[in-house]
Amino acid sequence: MRIAIASDHAAVSLKTTLVAWLHEAGHDVIDLGTDGTASVDYPDYGYAIADALADGRADRGIALCGSGIGIAIAANRNPACRCAQVAEPLSARFARTHNDANAIAMGARLIGEEMAKACVAAFLSAEFEGGRHQHRVDKLSKEFAA
Repeated sequence: MRIAIASDHAAVSLKTTLVAWLHEAGHDVIDLGTDGTASVDYPDYGYAIADALADGRADRGIALCGSGIGIAIAANRNPACRCAQVAEPLSARFARTHNDANAIAMGARLIGEEMAKACVAAFLSAEFEGGRHQHRVDKLSKEFAA
């Protein structure tokens, strides 16, 4: 699977760990940065994840920042991205099976490495169930009408 991963400065250590772990599992990993602890803006990295999903460079995305909140909001600005913030494997699995999420976001300041790996494993191994969930997911890509 082609997986795009990006983080801000607060999550670069977790990103490094996950990149190595994903490579060991045989995935094609697209590391979109950042590569150091100098302060950067998480929206830039959320947008990068969404762009990689939208243009087909990646099948799935993993977005990381301090809390996982800001980078998820940024990624979801692109209608091609359905990024769910997760903190444990059940929500990661449901993000795929019920919401057809193509990305997950996690907070490096809130989650440990082993729990992050468990979330990623659950997310990558699950498939969208379709059926009763499909019409709801279809609504997620519609333009918002005030």
